Amino acid sequence: MTETSTAPARRAGPSRRNAIVGLAAAALVAAIAFDTTVVRIGSDADLREQAFDPDAYGRDQFPRIRDVVIARAADAPALAEKLDTDKTAAIADHGRMAGAFPVLAVSFSGTVGDGTSGIFGVDVPGMPDGVSIRVQTGPAINGTELRDIPGDIVFGDFTNQIEYQDAGAGINRAMAAATLDGLDRDALPGKTVSVTGVFTLINPASWLVTPVTFEVQP
Repeated sequence: MTETSTAPARRAGPSRRNAIVGLAAAALVAAIAFDTTVVRIGSDADLREQAFDPDAYGRDQFPRIRDVVIARAADAPALAEKLDTDKTAAIADHGRMAGAFPVLAVSFSGTVGDGTSGIFGVDVPGMPDGVSIRVQTGPAINGTELRDIPGDIVFGDFTNQIEYQDAGAGINRAMAAATLDGLDRDALPGKTVSVTGVFTLINPASWLVTPVTFEVQP
């Protein structure tokens, strides 16, 4: 009977281990480099990486939104009549759907009544009985009508819902700075104003207008 013996496995020497570690590190560096995009300062990619600035966005967007509203606005009494007789055509001609409700562009002149928290009623000649108009004058401007009226500012353009909401707020602030800065709200009751703006048709008997132009007659 012969004896057999098994020789112990040879262990890798220090130089072999170092070579293996070096190759693994090189592969990792290569993988990281392959998956990394270099962003040049000032490039389009760099601008996308920067935090969203709603006020800069609002200042950029408001002038064209104002032009859209002015172009699509209907005289308030005529719009009220059209909504009563052909709501679909009124929305198509003077606004658009924004979620469950339409937003509509309107213009009017009338006498300012009492106000609360910067929201004033306006008595507009020719409006149907039972339909009232109020206008936001700030300082705080609420709602997303200005964001929604063009139809080309959509949620998919933004990172998330917060940024989408902030865009609307930035547009509102830009409007207030351009249209309502220096307005003497305490002196408004009894004055005649001419307004062009947007409202959401939630309650057909009560229009709350966000202005894009606001002129107080002397």
